Amino acid sequence: MPWFHDLGIAFVMRPLLYLTTRYRVEGKENVPRTGPFIVVSNHLSMTDPSVLSTSIPRLIIFMAKEEVFSHPILGPFAKGWHSFPVRRGQIDREALRQADQTLRDGLALGIFPEAKRSTGNLQQGYTGAALIALRNKSPILPVGIRGADKMNKISYIFHRPELVINIGKPFTLPHPGGRLTKEQLAPATDVIMRKIAELLPESYRGYYADRKSG
Repeated sequence: MPWFHDLGIAFVMRPLLYLTTRYRVEGKENVPRTGPFIVVSNHLSMTDPSVLSTSIPRLIIFMAKEEVFSHPILGPFAKGWHSFPVRRGQIDREALRQADQTLRDGLALGIFPEAKRSTGNLQQGYTGAALIALRNKSPILPVGIRGADKMNKISYIFHRPELVINIGKPFTLPHPGGRLTKEQLAPATDVIMRKIAELLPESYRGYYADRKSG
């Protein structure tokens, strides 16, 4: 059962995070207790899905780039984290169908709008999260992760880096009306990314360093 699986993940991961990092979660009260929503976060490490699943007390189904599922090491982890594949750089109708179904089932959908890991500087977001949110009129829960970029080498356990998961307030995007276009999705994506940036220190904001959300 998914809920039992997630309890097991949290049971293992939480003490491990406390042992190997200076881990804390801020804003947990902002997580909706019921109903569907989309978790959007910056992406620093392959540990991010497990960290988010441990920090957010809801079952999260993650969208992950297609290449991860054929990776000999990362593939089994991706399948284990309730993930489904998405092809980047094109409209992946099967991924959209699965995303829509996840939200119709009342679950949380996890998306990393940057679509790849960064080195700590927030990159320009892809439009997929905005498209799915507007199609489903779903609340969006922004999350800023800092410190996970220090966890990409196993030697991090000797340094116990600070790992902070900052959860913002849920918000919704106003629907522009009519058929959604790239021109409409671009500013909606900008809103999503600026919400994430505001949860991060200035040094992590990268492309969105000087921007404020509306």
